[in-house]
Amino acid sequence: MRLNPETTWPCKEWQHAEPEELGFDRQKLMAAGSWQAESAGNNPYRVLVVRYGRVAAEWNFRIDPLEKAKQASASKSTFSCVLGIAISEGVIKSADDRVIDYYPELMDVVPGEGPKPGRHAFPENAGITFRQLIGNTSGYMKPGEAPGKVFNYQTFGMNILTHAVASAYSLYRTSDPERGAGFGTLTEWKIRDRIGGTWSWEYQNFKLPPEAKLGVYGYFTGYQMTPQDMARCGLLWLHEGRWAGAEVVPVGWMREATRVNADVLASEPEENHRYGLGFWCNDRGQMWPNLPRDSFAASGNGKQHIWVCPSLNLIVVRSPGIYDQEDPAQGARLLELIAEAVR
Repeated sequence: MRLNPETTWPCKEWQHAEPEELGFDRQKLMAAGSWQAESAGNNPYRVLVVRYGRVAAEWNFRIDPLEKAKQASASKSTFSCVLGIAISEGVIKSADDRVIDYYPELMDVVPGEGPKPGRHAFPENAGITFRQLIGNTSGYMKPGEAPGKVFNYQTFGMNILTHAVASAYSLYRTSDPERGAGFGTLTEWKIRDRIGGTWSWEYQNFKLPPEAKLGVYGYFTGYQMTPQDMARCGLLWLHEGRWAGAEVVPVGWMREATRVNADVLASEPEENHRYGLGFWCNDRGQMWPNLPRDSFAASGNGKQHIWVCPSLNLIVVRSPGIYDQEDPAQGARLLELIAEAVR
């Protein structure tokens, strides 16, 4: 069968194609599917393999393929995209701007109002930048962690980011968080509706003490997506923020966000050189040593995973997968098998 390498941009429905038409060795791709099934046992999974914008394989077990799943921290990759858009539109002047100049409320958390004892806004938090928040090096409410000096994967810093950006668009108020349109609606306007997505969103909160300043650092924007929605995000990212010829996310931002960020390179040991600006990245070969260096991913609790490899024009969605989020090597095996199936 003749290989057709042209990208097909999905409309409401995704087009499917024979594996050979998309440049796969059918037997090897089937073997990857068999490995997935054997490894999962009785655990539910959904896997979507996309190349050139068409579905080459879809494997579902014990879960509705159209059900929306909470993205948890995989949402952070979309946060990054909206930040890049806000900067390109001039709403946020620079990724290196101090967040306090847009969202001074981040400092309104005194001892006793944080998520736990010893956690509150420290004077050095006034210097936190948007780049540090999206790169998880802000040190927000973390004692002894100066901005830009320690990689610490956290939720509250991301909430500060989303609230600051939404506030800049006049969509969020700490005094009444649920009244405004919120960052989730901003995402719908700027990304979802432009790429034909169907995802929804809701605010999520941890169980915190009554004194906690939830309006300041709570209210995590959590997306709920189908695997097809996740694949749309992956296709957008694979094309560096472009969708069917239109630039949705700035290309320059996508290129920077999907490479290990400067703070991590400067302050962390080599084996930790894995995180960019909202994305897990492999450009240093530390995330997935046996996979292409240009690959990157959005990853979240609940085994949500969108892996993107531009050099192979390949996207693999898992929602859920079968891997432990804390063990990238285990999660990499299916990716390796699928990548090996590309001729």
